Amino acid sequence: MAVSNQNLKYLRKLRGWTQEEFARKLRIKRSLVGAYEEERAEPRIDVLEAVCDIFKLTLDEIIRKDLSDNKSNYLAKRRAMKLATGRPDIPFVPVKAAAGYLAGYGDPEFVDELNTFTLPMLSGGNYRAFEIIGDSMLPTPSGSVIVGEKIEKVDELKNDSACIVVSRHEGIVYKRVQKNGRSKDRFTLVSDNPVYQPYTVKAEDVLEMWKAQVVISKTNQQQRWDMSQLANIVSDLQEQVVSLKKKMN
Repeated sequence: MAVSNQNLKYLRKLRGWTQEEFARKLRIKRSLVGAYEEERAEPRIDVLEAVCDIFKLTLDEIIRKDLSDNKSNYLAKRRAMKLATGRPDIPFVPVKAAAGYLAGYGDPEFVDELNTFTLPMLSGGNYRAFEIIGDSMLPTPSGSVIVGEKIEKVDELKNDSACIVVSRHEGIVYKRVQKNGRSKDRFTLVSDNPVYQPYTVKAEDVLEMWKAQVVISKTNQQQRWDMSQLANIVSDLQEQVVSLKKKMN
């Protein structure tokens, strides 16, 4: 396989893109991406230039160097570029990349190829950003981006801290974490929206925890509680309290 053809396939897979997604970014047909990867056609110069723009490469690198070879130091170069800003780069995990993240969260190559950004109020530390969907953490609206700092020692985490929890069975969720003093092998995850019931996860199933530091959302996404909904929630809670009192008596 020609070096440039091989590099196109390597770079596409490094980002976790399908041929269709890669084709859209390059503004060409999917069948053409397939033809390049199968070496049935040579990539046009304008296509190679577009790839170079996306991956911050030179034409010489993409045509002459095998980027999958460790000696090319492609990933090392990418890391150096990110560090040059002086602020920590924050990898961003959008909803569509959630499934891939569960498989690649511990793979430096996967993480290095996530899109990144910086925030002036954050310095040092190990940060990651996750897009959340749903209303379980209202008033934080669906579509918000939660920037979290990596929790290295769960013992130091305070109860009811809002965290991104990455687990084998629940995937990526944004909840408040409660530790069980009696049973350290489980965590209780609580939603800010009382409509959603708390549930527990096994500590051994938790892959990562990121304590929320910054919430990013569009101004037109800000949601307010519906007063009738709040009234129904209060009424339900009152009924539950009455029921509990009767059981206790």
